[in-house]
Amino acid sequence: MKLNKTLNLTALLLATCSLLIIAQAAPASATDIRHITISATGTTTVVPDAVRINATVSVLGTTSKGALGTASKTSSAVRSALTANKVATKDIATQSITVYPEYSYPASGTPTLSGYRATQSFDITIRSATAAGAVVDAIVEAGGDNLQVNGVSPFVLNSDKATETARTAAVKKAKAKAASYAKLLGVKLGRVIYLDETSTPASYPIYSTTAKADSAETVVDLGELKISISVTVRWSIG
Repeated sequence: MKLNKTLNLTALLLATCSLLIIAQAAPASATDIRHITISATGTTTVVPDAVRINATVSVLGTTSKGALGTASKTSSAVRSALTANKVATKDIATQSITVYPEYSYPASGTPTLSGYRATQSFDITIRSATAAGAVVDAIVEAGGDNLQVNGVSPFVLNSDKATETARTAAVKKAKAKAASYAKLLGVKLGRVIYLDETSTPASYPIYSTTAKADSAETVVDLGELKISISVTVRWSIG
C-alpha cells in the first residue's frame, strides 16, 4: 500500500514538472509581445501606356432580323477599321449583343411600337496610347451614326513596377515613423511580427465622344495614374 502511494506521488510530480516545462517553452503570441503598430501609405504616378475603348453599335429597324443584320454589318465595318489600325483580334471583345422591341410613350394613349433595337457592345484595348485618337476616329467613321463611343479610359498595361515603387515608399515611411516613436518612447525597435497591405485602385481620367463630329482629329488626353499602397506593420519593442 505504501509502495502504491509512493508511485502515485512520483507520477504526479513528473506530470507537474512536464506541464511547467511545456508552459515555459510555449512561445508568446503576437498580442502578448510589447509592440508598436504603424500604418503608412506610399503613392506614385505613372503616365498610361494603353487605352481601353468601350463602343456600342446600335440600330433601329422595322424587324428584329433586319435590325440585327444592319448591326452586324456595322460591327463588321468597325472590326475592319480596328484591324486596319493594327488592333489585334485578341484585343477586341464583344461585351453584349441584344435585340428587343422599342416603344414610344405618348403623353396620352397607349405605347406604340417604334421598331426593333439591335445592339452590339465592344471592349477594345489599344496597346499604343498615342494611337488611341486615330482609332476612335476610324471606328466613328466606319460605324457612322450607328456607333456610339461610350468611354475611353487610359490605363497601364503592367503596373507591377509602379506598384513596387509605391510599396517601397510605404514601407520606408512606416519604418521611419516606427523608429521615431521608439526613440521618443525610449525603447528599442525589434523584429517585424505582423504586416498587412492594401492597394487603392488607380484613378484615371475618362474621355467620351459620340459618332457625330467629323471635323478635327480626336485627341485622348492620357494624364497620369495615381497608384497607392497602404501598409500596416507591427514591430516588437524591448
